Amino acid sequence: MAFEVKFWGVRGSIACPSPEHVVYGGNTSCVEVSVADSVIILDAGTGIRALGKDLIRRGVTSATLLLTHTHWDHINGFPFFAPAFVPGFSLRVMGGHLGGKAGRTRAVLASQMKNPTFPVPLTAMRATLTIEDFAAGASFSPAPGVEVRTGRLRHPDSATGYRIEHGGLSVCYVTDTEHVPGEPDQDVLTLIKDADLVIYDSTYTDAEFPAKVGWGHSTWQEGIRLCRAAGVKRLALFHHDPDHTDPVMADIEREAQALWPGTLVARDGMAVTMAA
Repeated sequence: MAFEVKFWGVRGSIACPSPEHVVYGGNTSCVEVSVADSVIILDAGTGIRALGKDLIRRGVTSATLLLTHTHWDHINGFPFFAPAFVPGFSLRVMGGHLGGKAGRTRAVLASQMKNPTFPVPLTAMRATLTIEDFAAGASFSPAPGVEVRTGRLRHPDSATGYRIEHGGLSVCYVTDTEHVPGEPDQDVLTLIKDADLVIYDSTYTDAEFPAKVGWGHSTWQEGIRLCRAAGVKRLALFHHDPDHTDPVMADIEREAQALWPGTLVARDGMAVTMAA
């Protein structure tokens, strides 16, 4: 039993293809979880473009895409996901932040692929495409033996957190959520309890946070506090602020690992394997 987690996009808000974002990466949110001979994709930021090319190279013929929400930095790579244009490929897209009303996620994805903002419509995707809405808090099984639990996160327009479980192992994806200082988020604590790996929204530092209240994001220090309280084994800092250049990120990495050795800083291309 094993999980393979690969980070294809770790940046928040906007892609940063610049010399100042080489080490940690500039693509926006996209994480691949390979488990039980299935592929689960978390978010469709610009990192999903390279993932799509890699899936074709590997001969993968199906995947499930779980969206935290549909702000641009989490969906604007979707029109460039090559497997979606391949007949015979099967793609199931699921979103839980729009109240569970059927057709709402499809409508958002279609709207970003319409004139005058994009020349290729959603209907040009020739794969078998299924787009489903659910209410955050639901649980489901995207593949045999794989269970997904979900929870609502604190973010403008709402967002959904995910916990993927298989064979006694668990990976949690908790990004685009804002904490209240001194009040640990009980919903997040419940979702991540005893997890093997938590990928957490670490956009800001505690020092930066007061000026960003209401923006819908958290800090790497809060991620450590939550993971310690929940008995989590490892924490991956994620959704890096575009203003955090490589030198800034290196300082954060040193501070975070000194504070809690179970911390790693996600980078584009980084892979983490977990085995039972």
